Amino acid sequence: MKTFNSASVLSDLKNRTCLCSFLITASLICGAYFIGNSFVAKEYKDRLTRWRVIPTKENLKSKTCKNHCRPPGSEALPEGIVVKTSNLEMRPLWGSIPKNNNAKPSVNLLAIAVGIKQKDLVNQIVKKFPSSNFVVMLFHYDSVVDEWMDLAWSDRAIHVTVKNQTKWWFAKRFLHPDIVAEYDYIFLWDEDLGVENFDAKRYLSIVQEEGLEISQPALDPVKSELHHPITVRRSRSRVHRRYYKFKGSGKCDDQSTDPPCVGWVEMMAPVFSRVAWRCAWYMIQNDLIHAWGLDRKLGYCAQGDRTKRVGIVDSEYIVHLGLPTLGASDGNTLSNHSLDHSLKEKSNPAVPAPSDSQKVDPRSLVRWQSFVEMQIFQARWTNASKEDNCWVDPY
Repeated sequence: MKTFNSASVLSDLKNRTCLCSFLITASLICGAYFIGNSFVAKEYKDRLTRWRVIPTKENLKSKTCKNHCRPPGSEALPEGIVVKTSNLEMRPLWGSIPKNNNAKPSVNLLAIAVGIKQKDLVNQIVKKFPSSNFVVMLFHYDSVVDEWMDLAWSDRAIHVTVKNQTKWWFAKRFLHPDIVAEYDYIFLWDEDLGVENFDAKRYLSIVQEEGLEISQPALDPVKSELHHPITVRRSRSRVHRRYYKFKGSGKCDDQSTDPPCVGWVEMMAPVFSRVAWRCAWYMIQNDLIHAWGLDRKLGYCAQGDRTKRVGIVDSEYIVHLGLPTLGASDGNTLSNHSLDHSLKEKSNPAVPAPSDSQKVDPRSLVRWQSFVEMQIFQARWTNASKEDNCWVDPY
């Protein structure tokens, strides 16, 4: 029989108590360490995040999305709600849109600056452009709109009216590339055109087959008022792109690369592809409303070689009647003293001013203004090309 050893028991109890105390103390220390470390780590991480050392979810998302092309001002919106472009399609005030499986949206735009005196001519022009393929937009420079409403197509046309403004003034303000982005071609025409020998659908077919980004119908050489030989129709040609002149000043031959020998259309009836119009729109100056001089630079918007992508369509031709429209005086005349002060400020000594006679035809003032603006535009182009170190003139 073993004897009970009290000293041994006491020693074991003491050892166990010390072990338990040690374990408890170690647990408390470890707990304090981990808890403290979590606070320190969080604070450290927050500092690094603020210093942008550690990427956050937001930073990663920002880095992923920063290369997305967003329209200025839309950054605060989710991308799916942003509508970047628009069109000129009319919508009903209420109810659903009638479904027509055979109907296709109009894919081209005809825009004309008009006055009521040329109503019959404009009516004949619009009839040449099928409603299934064209949206019609009229710029009323005489503010007369109601008298057009008896025409069959008037209700589907877009009417914009501002007194005494030019086609190019309207175009700069109402034909922004994002507004007309859905249209393949933009016809920006004057009103004094005869279209007996013109078919819009055939014209577009030719332009597409020939790869023309900027074009115009040729002019009837007998019936038209002509200003530039390159626009004259060639009877046995489908399309021509250059003009030949071998005598006198301003020689034009196969080696010519500059307008008006090649890469040039006149401003009374230009036709632009969507991409060409986006470029040309930026070149229109807000304050130069007659756009003289612009024709010599349109080739820069041809999306390639202007000697190939700018042309005159001979097989679909028109008549330029050359009627006095905007600024016509109805027999009234203006005094030289009524000249606008800004016109005098802009005038160039090289440009002859209207006669100093007591009365001046307003058409003379319009033409004088046009010459002045051409000088200003050319000066701006020259300065811009010198100041832009990143731009290289391809010609």
